[in-house]
Amino acid sequence: MAHDHQHEHRNDHEHAVPGHGHAHGHVDWAAMAPLLEAQAELYTPLYRQALTWLAREVTEPGLVVDLGSGPGVVSCLFAETFPGARVVAVDGDAPLLERARDRAARLGAADRFGTLAGDLPGVLGELDYPADLMWASQSLHHLGDQRAALAEIAGHLAPGGTLAVLEGGLPARFLPRDLGTGRPGLQARMHAVEEDFFAEMRASLPGTVAEAEDWPALLTAAGLKHTGTRSFLLDLPAPVPDEARAYVAASLSRLRGRVGDGLDATDRATLDRLLDPGDEASVHRRQDVFVLLAHTVHTAVRPV
Repeated sequence: MAHDHQHEHRNDHEHAVPGHGHAHGHVDWAAMAPLLEAQAELYTPLYRQALTWLAREVTEPGLVVDLGSGPGVVSCLFAETFPGARVVAVDGDAPLLERARDRAARLGAADRFGTLAGDLPGVLGELDYPADLMWASQSLHHLGDQRAALAEIAGHLAPGGTLAVLEGGLPARFLPRDLGTGRPGLQARMHAVEEDFFAEMRASLPGTVAEAEDWPALLTAAGLKHTGTRSFLLDLPAPVPDEARAYVAASLSRLRGRVGDGLDATDRATLDRLLDPGDEASVHRRQDVFVLLAHTVHTAVRPV
């Protein structure tokens, strides 16, 4: 059984916003938890597709480890997908792991659900035995030396064990190219600003190493055998249900605070209209809001 240790730093992913403009540094993760959970719950159809694919590759794992689990939505999906497995959620933020344990208890999986708090990849040394399946969803890109981290992570796989890395894909789209207000192409320009934000985040990480994002090559360099790459689509067409609309509004609001300064005044004004519940053009009221994105998963096996 993995043990709970209280560490203060978080070196894993933020699932709070579309694409990969992720915050690093001083983030109140406990305050972020509802948005983290809302996204993971909204994206559950995509995760179920990925886990169904993994279940064909990995038969009856004894131990599944979720690297950078956040509040444990996907960890609990693993517990559901592999009813004979023990699942360990690993994260740097203890309050999020408490949410993960609560979720597992609500779903009746508490007896085979553990948590491990600490920084990746070193905290994995506290696992009692090697994992048959490890899942890293948008967590590796928060580690400065991804190549070295992968090599260390691979060492905690059982012979024949699988590492599944979710990185890349297509950033989320919520709105048509022409909104009928402002300049067409707002989300494309926001994504461009996010790319710069992401590059700055990577550059600021301790011990950061520039690396081509060739995940099959990186997995191979870690001593693993690349076994597959596949992308999974989330397609929620307009009109979206209330929970999707609320998520879009919360995501755009967070983006406004984080990357708004990288937009010109016209785009900021358009974004402000989108976020004003009293405006007919807002995402709270318009009927053309949708959610469309793709996540890519790479799998690799530790040789026997």
